Amino acid sequence: MTGEHVILLDEHDKPSGILEKYAAHTLSTPLHLAFSCWLFDDSGQLLATRRSLSKVAWPGVWTNSVCGHPQQGETFEQAITRRCRFELGVEIADITPIATDFRYRAVAPNGIVENEVCPVYAARVTSDVQANNDEVMEHQWCDLADTLQALTLTPWAFSPWMVMEAADENARLAFIRFAKRS
Repeated sequence: MTGEHVILLDEHDKPSGILEKYAAHTLSTPLHLAFSCWLFDDSGQLLATRRSLSKVAWPGVWTNSVCGHPQQGETFEQAITRRCRFELGVEIADITPIATDFRYRAVAPNGIVENEVCPVYAARVTSDVQANNDEVMEHQWCDLADTLQALTLTPWAFSPWMVMEAADENARLAFIRFAKRS
């Protein structure tokens, strides 16, 4: 296996093997481990990203800052740091769990399925964004309250996982608390 992989999970959410990342994301994606992270600057602004048009699932859709898949032997914190560097060219600090039991399944318009146990985190960006165009076609610093309202009023404009993460009241409050810490 030369590229990234996903850690497959059994019916009890226990690791049951690995599969190459691109082979895993199909019309019948098996349950696997992932993470989602919302990045904030020192003034509490949220970094929203628009997925590259080359992405297999939800190309061109606005979403939270960064998502990915931990690799075998890697902690969530290590995986988040790695993907932030790769996708956004940023260094981060203060990685904080927000919703550790988040899980979702969603089908993209092209039929590709996301099926993930996907703990949600927040972190603070400590360097300038230098986005990888293969991953992110646009990015924008946004007011969190405005973004949360947009997720409620226009959920079709965002990735389904971002909408679901923000719909959880405990997660919303945790994001708000995190953003206010400066």
